[in-house]
Amino acid sequence: MSVLLESKNVSKAFGGVKAVNNIDMKIMKGDIFGIIGPNGAGKTTFFNVCSGVIPPSSGQVFLNGELITGLKPEQIAQRGMARTFQNIKLFNYMTVLENVKIGFHMHTKTNMFDAILNNKRFKTDEEMVTEESKKVIEEVGLSQFMNVPAGNLAYGIQRKVEIARALALRPEILLLDEPAAGMNPNETWELLEFVKKINKKGYTIAVIEHDMKFVMNLCKKILVINFGTKICEGDPAHVKNDSQVQEAYFGKGTTL
Repeated sequence: MSVLLESKNVSKAFGGVKAVNNIDMKIMKGDIFGIIGPNGAGKTTFFNVCSGVIPPSSGQVFLNGELITGLKPEQIAQRGMARTFQNIKLFNYMTVLENVKIGFHMHTKTNMFDAILNNKRFKTDEEMVTEESKKVIEEVGLSQFMNVPAGNLAYGIQRKVEIARALALRPEILLLDEPAAGMNPNETWELLEFVKKINKKGYTIAVIEHDMKFVMNLCKKILVINFGTKICEGDPAHVKNDSQVQEAYFGKGTTL
């Protein structure tokens, strides 16, 4: 199994505050990798650096062995990375199919003039995008919602639609930023099974969560961040029993 996404000594400072401090990470192809930590630990900032949303203050990020530090998010996406954000960013008045079709924009050859002229190239691309989007929707089990406006769907289903749209980029690795945020226990469990399902189809998954139970039941390997620093990394059993992790989540306790 080879390394798909790697960070080396990645740091990010905002003024005098180090939000991320010298984090090393390796995510193997085919893995479900978790990044956890208390609120404000620096998880999303680290994700933003890895996906090119913000540049690191120092350190390097590699995707499939290629240095991607300094590339724009769309350039990184073209190299095989897709991500979702904490807040759902669907177009509520568009159907599930239309939302997923937007994810295929990087795989089309048409330009604005082709669309205006409604020429053969535009029609060919539109047919391809529609068919490929239907395949993605069927692949993730959302066919029954294909023609439903996204805003009419339950919150948990909207999350799945957002993931489906990210899969339309045809990524090798999918970064999920707090996908279970705001979900009730039933929605959270359904999402967990959903992520396992798409992983079995060949997608490598990296997920940020502060919900330890969700990550422990989902991920094969977990990295723990606290105050921007990596404090632990390993399988769920190792992480659960680590004293620094317990202290980060529950405090030191009181000695009588």
